[in-house]
Amino acid sequence: MGKIIAIANQKGGVGKTTTAVNLSASLGVAEKKVLLVDADPQANASSGLGVRLAVEEDTIYEVLIGEAKAKDIIRSAGLIDLLPSHPKLSGAEIELVSQIAREHKLKTALSDVTADYDFVIVDCPPSLGLITLNTLTAADSILIPIQCEYYALEGLSQLLGTIRMVQKHLNPDLRIEGVLLTMFDKRLRLASQVADEAISYFGEKVYDNIIPRNVRLSECPSFGKPVILYDVQSKGAKSYLKLALEVIEKQETHHEEKRSRRGRPRKEALAGGGV
Repeated sequence: MGKIIAIANQKGGVGKTTTAVNLSASLGVAEKKVLLVDADPQANASSGLGVRLAVEEDTIYEVLIGEAKAKDIIRSAGLIDLLPSHPKLSGAEIELVSQIAREHKLKTALSDVTADYDFVIVDCPPSLGLITLNTLTAADSILIPIQCEYYALEGLSQLLGTIRMVQKHLNPDLRIEGVLLTMFDKRLRLASQVADEAISYFGEKVYDNIIPRNVRLSECPSFGKPVILYDVQSKGAKSYLKLALEVIEKQETHHEEKRSRRGRPRKEALAGGGV
């Protein structure tokens, strides 16, 4: 079963889509099978991979309202697979309101395809609306990008409150995958202050790797490519490759801990002469 990681922060411009696209591609380079789910009506993750759909084509919108199956609209996007979006997705916020189990629509839709992937990365919209709630209900964990700029941590309490609400009522297994510092400029004292604040607040949840402010990361979406295919030698590409390795290492450590917990009772029984 693939791990579902939601990339979310209700603030815009913090690097959510950049991270969704480039982390997914970097995991693909690391020979992991990855599905990127574009759950943002802006559809920037789709266009960033060179996929632009006409309004009559099926997208995640049709999946959420029950008119299409996820497996039927997933398409190859080079290193990874993509469940594409379209601006019409914005209508789902209204259409889902009256539906039963509305917060579980994405979880149900992805249940048929998750087993085919090592990672399912979901790019969330910059809001805490019904689409984001669907994503957090479906996800195993949430990755929070924080830009190293003024007001970076402002509003995070609202996001953390939403996470706690989802854990209590919709998805008790949801956890914070990690906090990613983005748009870091080592020349600016403010960037270091924000990084220190984030580490002070989130501790070990903050990834060791920090994403720098990088021109290549800004340019590559206009060419419909992840940065690793646009300029593999750039600082941005190297940073996301390192992040992917961190994510993989964390996943492997988590699996080892689970195996250890499952095996401990049997070992103790054997040691004590049990059957």
